[in-house]
Amino acid sequence: MFQGASSLSLDGKGRLSIPTRYRDVLSATASGQLTVTKHPHGCLMVFARPEWERFSSRISNLPMSAQWWKRIFLGNAMDVEMDATGRVLISPELRVAGGLTKEIVLLGMGTHCELWDRATYEEQEAKALQGEMPDVFKEFSF
Repeated sequence: MFQGASSLSLDGKGRLSIPTRYRDVLSATASGQLTVTKHPHGCLMVFARPEWERFSSRISNLPMSAQWWKRIFLGNAMDVEMDATGRVLISPELRVAGGLTKEIVLLGMGTHCELWDRATYEEQEAKALQGEMPDVFKEFSF
């Protein structure tokens, strides 16, 4: 279970250091093997390989009417592996797709993480907080 936000930096080669609290889990459950792909909201999704296999299987079984979404998720997926120091390389194509600059935010989202450009995330979060809460939360008890 991934949760919480981490402020991170991409190095000049596009590498990102996975936070220690996630690194241990990823080493134990996925031998440090991850998959990164596009998210329709303009960020990237980062999956431990076993969770990616479950997700990609569900996407693969979608009907032909979802073919473009299959292309977005599956066609842009890249397998990566943590190095000995817990870093992963985010490909130039995915960095462009996610609008990633040097300063990024890694958000734990339960079964996966999202990787956001910090400025984009802050802007999108501010918009969400200024808007109405979705109906699904109106009966939700905090």
